[in-house]
Amino acid sequence: MTEQEPETRLDQRYSDPDARATPWADAESLLASAELFWISTVRPDGRPHVTPLPAVWAHGALHFCTGPEERKARNLPHNPHVTLTTGTNIWDKGYDLVVEGEAVRVTDDTRLRELAAAWEAKYGDFWRFEVRDGYFHHGPGHAVVYAVAPRTVFGFGKGQPFSQTRWRF
Repeated sequence: MTEQEPETRLDQRYSDPDARATPWADAESLLASAELFWISTVRPDGRPHVTPLPAVWAHGALHFCTGPEERKARNLPHNPHVTLTTGTNIWDKGYDLVVEGEAVRVTDDTRLRELAAAWEAKYGDFWRFEVRDGYFHHGPGHAVVYAVAPRTVFGFGKGQPFSQTRWRF
């Protein structure tokens, strides 16, 4: 993954007059610290699928894992475009982020070991994975890992001032 500075723009149509664009470094910090994300994928028949999951921000991308037979994993070969969202369920406080990109499978064991360490550091012992043969292994099961480098990210500041920032890569 290449880490690049995005084009940052405040959308004045959806922002208070005194709002300012949120710096990308602030959005990255929120992505790194968020514990829960919602991923949206598309089924082969075109219907949407949304589910919550933990994710790790590393190397300029969000990373998630899933069992190879789970619906989201079965959707990705047909359409790798995904949206990951995180934030709060309060309309006038906090900050919401929407990350759009393409899910790319991570199979390199060295990189997977680094990501496994990041999962455990962020989420604790429950998320301790062994790595071998291009998979995360946990108990009797295994999981595939995907990286989503953002193409576009939207940030929604809630409360005073309300704001909408867009970052394009």
